Amino acid sequence: MIIMRDNCTYGRRSIRLKNYDYSKNGLYFITICTQNRGGIFGEIINGNMILNRLGKIVENEWNDLETKNINVSKYCLMPNHFHGIIEIKFDVGVIHELPLRENDMKSRRKMLIPKLIGKFKMLSTKKINILNNNTGKVWQRNYYEHIIRDEEEYARISDYIRNNPRNWKEDRFNCR
Repeated sequence: MIIMRDNCTYGRRSIRLKNYDYSKNGLYFITICTQNRGGIFGEIINGNMILNRLGKIVENEWNDLETKNINVSKYCLMPNHFHGIIEIKFDVGVIHELPLRENDMKSRRKMLIPKLIGKFKMLSTKKINILNNNTGKVWQRNYYEHIIRDEEEYARISDYIRNNPRNWKEDRFNCR
């Protein structure tokens, strides 16, 4: 969505929670779709996702996000989308999207999750484009994120991720 700002420049409305600190301890469920929902990462055979070379690049880039303070072990790469859970193990502090200006102090956002997703999308796209000798987009512009609030929700989302390849025929991201 494009909105007009007071200074007559165009911008996009953020889908992130305005005052939420995305560097807080916690669990975050992430879904990212490929550009035009193209099935480029492999195929589902007998309920299992078989990664191709592009899928292996994405898997490696996701795993490279892991640090002693960030866990990314629960994920599922599908032909045209990706689901993962990011766990931040302790408050890592403020990370700003842009350098702060004095008059922007009220609008600062703590943006670790968006920074991680941006890094993941950028590096996987770069490596895929090098492999394909291309300069195109791999991922859609944004991503879906959900803050996991309790153990029951974590268990439900973990089951969803684990069973996603088996449920591909009914998956809303399956463009049949």
